[in-house]
Formats: sequence, structure tokens, C-alpha cells
Amino acid sequence: MEGLAEAGSGGHLAPLLDGVGGGLDAALLRRLYAGHFLARWGARMWEFSVGLYMIRVWPGSLLFAAVYGVVESAFGPMVGTLVDSLTYLQVLGLWLLVQSLSFIVAGISVTVLLVYDDLKVTSLPVFVALVVVTNVSGALAALSTLAGTILIEREWVVVMCGGHPPAVLTRTNSAIRRIDLSCKLLAPVLSGFLISFVSAQASAVALALWNVASVWLVYWLFVSVYNGVPALGANSLARDAAAAAPEADEAVQGHGRDASDWSERLTTRLSVLPCWESWAVYARQEVLLPGVALAILYFSVLSFGTLMTATLDWEGIPAYVISLARGFSAMVGIAATVVYPAAHARLSTLRTGLWSIWTQWCCLLLCVGSVWVGGRVASAWVLMAGVAASRLGLWMFDLAVTQLMQDGVPDADRCAVGGVQSSLQSVFDLLTYVMGIIVSDPRDFGELIALSFLLVTCAAAMYTLHVYRVRKHLFHLDKIFAKMQ
Repeated sequence: MEGLAEAGSGGHLAPLLDGVGGGLDAALLRRLYAGHFLARWGARMWEFSVGLYMIRVWPGSLLFAAVYGVVESAFGPMVGTLVDSLTYLQVLGLWLLVQSLSFIVAGISVTVLLVYDDLKVTSLPVFVALVVVTNVSGALAALSTLAGTILIEREWVVVMCGGHPPAVLTRTNSAIRRIDLSCKLLAPVLSGFLISFVSAQASAVALALWNVASVWLVYWLFVSVYNGVPALGANSLARDAAAAAPEADEAVQGHGRDASDWSERLTTRLSVLPCWESWAVYARQEVLLPGVALAILYFSVLSFGTLMTATLDWEGIPAYVISLARGFSAMVGIAATVVYPAAHARLSTLRTGLWSIWTQWCCLLLCVGSVWVGGRVASAWVLMAGVAASRLGLWMFDLAVTQLMQDGVPDADRCAVGGVQSSLQSVFDLLTYVMGIIVSDPRDFGELIALSFLLVTCAAAMYTLHVYRVRKHLFHLDKIFAKMQ
């Protein structure tokens, strides 16, 4: 909601009001923010609630929660290629249609599983069928949401801010992220209170009804933005032309290749793999290490995600308490979107990312310590506190890497790189749930905490290496020594 209020005031977006051809105005910006808010609300409701649903469907085990996460993440690498091959309006329509229908189906199937909680005993085939429907529909909804994220955050925002000072892009990224985190704050609170004080079934029904009511409004808001910004239409046509050009070039160049060149033969064989060309483009970027470092952070249970939420519920923490803790975590993330522009203005994008990821690392030391804290409930509270505090560094780092990629990736490669980045994040997210299947006993959750912290350490080291390669130093030692004298 804070992001919507900022959009209404004009604020930092005043330079955008000149637009391209005079077509962009404050009303369009409000529609962009409102559409993003409405679309993200349903996604955040489901993201929080699905872990609680699954632990109720199969009490005492993280297996179902982990299996759902595997299904959701397994097909992420396909989304980037799909987005790159369609026009903006095609992606928009497909995203909203699939997301809404999938959440409606998932809400209905979960409601049946929760109402008839003895199905696994009385009618196992029906139980299995409903679990499959829930997993597949929820995964489709998540994948369509990923397509929408690529479209709005990595394409439209960059195009709309083109030709304006870098500070405009910085603040717009922060506003978009603030809206998402506002949904992450408010939607779980609503779901948590419904689950705790009404029922889990009521929460699932509310999710389905929300998507029925909102999808048409969201589509109208985004289409009005597209029609009101000529640069979006022009860029969409340019993407189509660019997508066709490589095929023609490849046909011409194919006749001149030396068949004896082993590297050419290897490239030819690898090119049959799905999305190979997009991954090759990604690997050539100067921002490769920051992108991979950000993706590694998705291989973590320290996130108030499905596995951590299910574990806290198993520990006996009430659903409304978990939702409030998650809400506080989102508030810390919202604070990060306010702090980031100021830090960016003082430190630059590269150095802001460095300080941010090590801030996250320091906060997560609490979570590692929670493994050795006496008492399950006390350990759970320490875990929630550490994860919530770490969101300041995490979201500032996310914004820094996003802007590094927006600034450093050529226009022709931006959508492909954005798709691969989202796909890579999905792959690491998938690995998290694979580990959840392997370590499915909630009593062993400490092992997943330790692994997650080790991977955050690896990501921080990787980004630090990138900073050193670019700047040739990490600290201004001459200034430090001068102050010591």
C-alpha cells in the first residue's frame, strides 16, 4: 500500500511524466502500481498458505510441502524462453489467465482435501488425485507469476525509465519491490488470521474468490498502461524482429563452419538443448557472478517459505503468529526499499550490494545459533528473528543486482538474461525442496539451516570476488590508514 500511495503523489516519478511522445502520465503510473499490487496479492496469499495446507493434509512430515515445492520449481527454466518468444500482450494475457484459473482450481482442491481429511484412508485414489491437482495447479500459478515478474520488473520498468537519469530507475525499482513486499506483509496476515480464527478451508476459498474478482481489473490496468506508453509497443515489435534475426544469421553462417573444429561441433550439439542459446548469452555477461550469487540465495530454507512455515507450524507456533512474524519480515524488506536509494546515492550500486549481502550474512548467524538454543519453541523464535532481520540485507542486495543487470546487459539481451536469471533462481529453489524431501523430518530442520547458511556464505564470497575484479580493491586502505594516524 505504501508503494501505491507513493505512485499517487507523483514523487520521484515526475521525470517520467514527459514520457515518450507525451503519452505517459501519472494516471498510467498509478495503474501500473495498482495492477502490480492486485496481481501480487493473490500470489503472496498462496505462497504463505500452501505450506500450512500441506502440513495439515499430511501431519508430522515436510514431505508433501517439499514435493509441492519440487513441482512448482521444476519447470522454471522454461518460463524465460517462453517470455522471450511472445509479445508483451501475449505474455500478459497468458500470465493472468493461467494464474487465475490455477489458483481457483488449487483453492477448490485444497478445500476438498481439508474438509474430507479422512480421504487417504477411505478413498486413496481420490486423495492422490486431489494432491496431484493441487500440486500441478499451484505450480502453474507460480510459473505464470514468474512470467509476470519478468514482464513487469525486468522489461516494462526498464523501457519506461529509458532516457531518464539512473536515479529514476533506482527509485522505480524500489517502489515496485515495495509493493511486492507490502503484499508479502499484508496477504499472509489475512491468511494467517483466517486459518487461526476461522479455518484453513475459509482461507482456501478466499484465495479462489480473490482471483475470480481481481483478474479482469488487473488485465484492464496493465493493458491501459501498455496502450498509453508507445515505447512499450515499439520495444515489443523490436523484440520480435530480434528473435527472428538470429535464425537467419545462423542459416547463413552454418555453411562457413569448419566441421573439424571441435568447439564448433560441441556448440552445435549443445544447441539442441532447451534454452541453450539464452544460457550462452547469460554466461557472456559481465554481471554473471552477481546474478549467480543472487540465485544461490534461493537455495535456502531461511525465508519464511513453505518448508520453514510448515516446520514452525509443526513446532506449535500458531498460524497467526507465523503470519505476523512473516509480516514483520516483510516490513524489514520494505524498509530496505527505502534505505536502498539513499545507500545507492552514497555508495554506488556495486558497493551497496557488497555491504548488503554481508549484512544479511551477519543476521543469519542468529539462525545458525538457533540450532543449539535449548528448547524447540525458543529455537523457533530465534530463527524467526534472525530471518526477519536478514531481509534488510537480502532485499537491498536483490535491488542492487537487479540494477546491475539492468544497467550492464544490452537491450537486445535483457529479456533473455532476465529469463535465465529467473530460471536459475527456480533451479536453486527446486534444490531447496529436493533437500526437503531428503530431510523430511521436522526434527532435522537444523541440518537444512546449516546448509542454507553455508550457501549464503558462498554467495557472499562470489559477489565479493566480483567487486574485487571490477574495483581491484575492497576497501580504501589509504583512507583507513590516514584516519588512524
